[in-house]
Amino acid sequence: MTNRIALIDMGTNTFHLQITELGADGALQDLVKTKLPVRLGQGGISSGAIAPAAYARALDTLKDFRRQIDAHQVRVVRAMATSMVRNAANGEAFVQDILQQTGIQVEVIDGDREAELIYYGVRSAGVLDEATSLIIDIGGGSVEFILCNEQEIFWKKSFEIGAQRLMDQFFRQDPISANSIAAEKAFLQEKLRPLSEAIAIHQPAVLVGSSGTFDTLCDIDAFRQSNFSRQEASPPPATLLTRQAFYEIYHELLTKNHDERLAIPGMLEMRVDMIVLASIVVDFVLQQYQLQEIRVSAYALKEGVLQQLLKEL
Repeated sequence: MTNRIALIDMGTNTFHLQITELGADGALQDLVKTKLPVRLGQGGISSGAIAPAAYARALDTLKDFRRQIDAHQVRVVRAMATSMVRNAANGEAFVQDILQQTGIQVEVIDGDREAELIYYGVRSAGVLDEATSLIIDIGGGSVEFILCNEQEIFWKKSFEIGAQRLMDQFFRQDPISANSIAAEKAFLQEKLRPLSEAIAIHQPAVLVGSSGTFDTLCDIDAFRQSNFSRQEASPPPATLLTRQAFYEIYHELLTKNHDERLAIPGMLEMRVDMIVLASIVVDFVLQQYQLQEIRVSAYALKEGVLQQLLKEL
């Protein structure tokens, strides 16, 4: 007898579907793993409502996810919505429409729970050890910071400063201007005061980037190193990204326009603009908190939910 679990992560930029089979021997096998650029926050994140076009894209995507779930005869379905839905004036109506049109019950999770689940996902990638790490997960709507080691969480917080929000506020010209970069960093300096206070106490040694932007940075680095293995299969759960490699990519992102960035080997179209704003966040964190080592976890929220579900099955 096998169990099949479907996990849906409804992010502000990207929707993920993962269908995993739990064998009788306890082994896990991914049957479906897909991500789509739904851009739920596009056109509405700054006004606090899901825009009609994004609303329709999301429903169409979830109907397709439902078809895949049914085709695989999945027993357990867990769907999580994060920053955009929890902050949208029409978020509750959206969740009701999803239930009525697809039969999918969406759980809208708060920022604190999102950070906790990201921790469990990152921990399952094997990227943490006894050293204190700072996990950063840059979404379209929010950014989660978790101070932790492989044993426990010391401090966690979600900030509504995701890449789509930063883009609406600071991406005035392309390539981005020096003034906009400075303005974003000044904004981060102010918004991240609680993080700065926590870092002064816990003093992390390692930055751990969680999926999304960091996966793309690793893909670009892999092409630069002529290491195409990342492109041929799913990325490994844990990867190292040197500071030098990050800064080489970072300076390239800042100096190129949309089309030039899209031509960078390893770049995903869904991240081609947001990665500029997200990379400024990474630079700010590295410089502000003097972190020298970057590790990357390919696992994040949905893998954290899977870890919690496995305890219940």
